[in-house]
Amino acid sequence: MDEWLLDPPAGGLLRIIFELIGRRYDAASTIFCTQYKQSDWRARLDTGALADAIMDHVVHDTIWVETGGLNMCEVYSRPEH
Repeated sequence: MDEWLLDPPAGGLLRIIFELIGRRYDAASTIFCTQYKQSDWRARLDTGALADAIMDHVVHDTIWVETGGLNMCEVYSRPEH
């Protein structure tokens, strides 16, 4: 999922995310690409039980790959590039 939680899910999107992650759980890999720390995901999702369930599926049996704080969009938008 590219740009994971760039905008907080609105309307029925939270339910769709829950269904998608639930169907893939223990069946397939899912890659979440985001600019936000994992500790901020919960607040960006919502405050309800559905958000708790999504986070439970996402954080268990997960491999985290931190790429650091360098923003490549900023690097390549400089005039010398």
